Amino acid sequence: MSNKSKGSNAERELVKIFTEQGWRAVRVAGSGVGEESPCDIIVGKIGRRGYAIEAKSSKKNRIYITKTQIEDFILFSSVIGLPAVIAVRFNREGWIFLRSEQLEDSGKFWVVSLEKAKLDGKRFGQFFESF
Repeated sequence: MSNKSKGSNAERELVKIFTEQGWRAVRVAGSGVGEESPCDIIVGKIGRRGYAIEAKSSKKNRIYITKTQIEDFILFSSVIGLPAVIAVRFNREGWIFLRSEQLEDSGKFWVVSLEKAKLDGKRFGQFFESF
């Protein structure tokens, strides 16, 4: 299975989780392809704020994201007026949600480690039901 297919499957899984929790969620066509759609998923729920989601998954214990990708994502979410959320999934750990400012700067990339995600991130209910 290609990395693109794995990423699409992870996004579909996340959309399903949101839907099962009563949210409306849509995958953004062409996400990750260019600056025209620098967001993977947009979610909203009546009585709650909406969010722009960038989803990343890995079987390793660190996820590297280019600075350009995060800058485009943050700009896009700001333009449409939605908070930016980074959703990460490490094998057998489930989804963890972070704000972009919780990413670590490695120089060329923004990085999120499994250890830091578990320490600083929140699970679905903690993140989305607390606002």
